[in-house]
Parts: sequence; structure tokens; C-alpha cells
Amino acid sequence: MKKKSTAGSSPADGKLKSSKFSFDKKYELVVLGCSAGGIEALKTILTSLPKTFGYAIAIVQHVAGDSNTLADFFGQICHCPIIEVEDKQPIIPGNIFIAPAGYHLMVEDKKYFSLSVEEPVRFSRPSIDVLFETAAQVYKSKTVGIVLTGANEDGADGLKQIKNQGGLAVVQDPKTAKFPAMPEAAINEASPQYILKLEEISQFLDSLG
Repeated sequence: MKKKSTAGSSPADGKLKSSKFSFDKKYELVVLGCSAGGIEALKTILTSLPKTFGYAIAIVQHVAGDSNTLADFFGQICHCPIIEVEDKQPIIPGNIFIAPAGYHLMVEDKKYFSLSVEEPVRFSRPSIDVLFETAAQVYKSKTVGIVLTGANEDGADGLKQIKNQGGLAVVQDPKTAKFPAMPEAAINEASPQYILKLEEISQFLDSLG
């Protein structure tokens, strides 16, 4: 088991309490992947982030149907702007970007997103691995990757690449995941620096500075 924080949950005004996390460098992009059980997990994390949160977060949630509904849903309950990604969209700090259904979400060299309809990876499009791997190639050691609940192994390889580039690998504690297969695979493949309970992850994110 890796490092853990015992920080508490966020108060009603959206400002998080200080936590015990500390980091030796500045990160630039957070990429997050989830599948089965992910909507509930994302709700816990994203609604706790303050409107002053200064990082871009890119999310792949395996969904069937219209992902725009997902962006609309979180847009009404979160403090940060929620955006469904469009092709060639710049990566702007302080925004939360959601991959549209049916498209791989990729990070490009000039720090913008692109979308692809190439073949599914691990039976998924969007694929968590595709997002994580392209983010690691561009942002390298300034990438933070987070794998949450899910019923397959998508994200494990991508998280390993983030860590291999010197970035930060984070996995939800499988004991707190509705579907533990995805975090278990990520732990086995990537040996993340942090394995955190679901309620600790927003505290971790807020501590990035």
C-alpha cells in the first residue's frame, strides 16, 4: 500500500481543507479514467473541487450513448467549468474536459486535444489508455494519471507510461471501488505512487497547488 492522506472531506462552500500531500514539482495536466461505477465516483471527486482549482483535467468515462448529457449533468453540480471536448480544442487550466462518446481523446504536441474514430482499444472508444499514453508523450513528468472504478483493464498500460515518464500515478483503492477490476489492474501494472480512498482523491487534487 502506497502513501495515503487522512484529510477530511470538503465543506459546503466548495473550498477544501488543507491536506497532508506535498509535491516536489509543478504538474500541468491531470488525466482521469473510469468505467463501470464511474459516474458516482466522478460526482464525489468533481463536486468537491473549488472553483479556484487551477489544473486542466481530461476525463475518459466509458459511456453508452450521449456524453454531452454527462457534461451537462456535471456542469450543473460542479464549481469548475465542464466541457465536452471538440477536435483541436486548446487545453486550458481550470477546466474539466470530458471525452465525447465514440471518440478517442488524444493530447497533441502543441497542447491541444484531438479526437479520433480509430479502432477501439480494449473494446473501448474512448480509451483510457489512448488518453494516458498521449498525455505522457506530451506532458511527460508533468502529467498526473488517475484510474478509478471499472470492470476491465483499460488505463493500466497508460498509467504505467505516465509513471515511466516521471509523472504521478494514482489509483483508487479497490476496496472503495464499486468495480475493483480496473484499479486492481492499474496497481499490478503501474505500481502507482498513491493508492487512495475515493474520498481522498479530491483532497489530493486540490493539494497539487
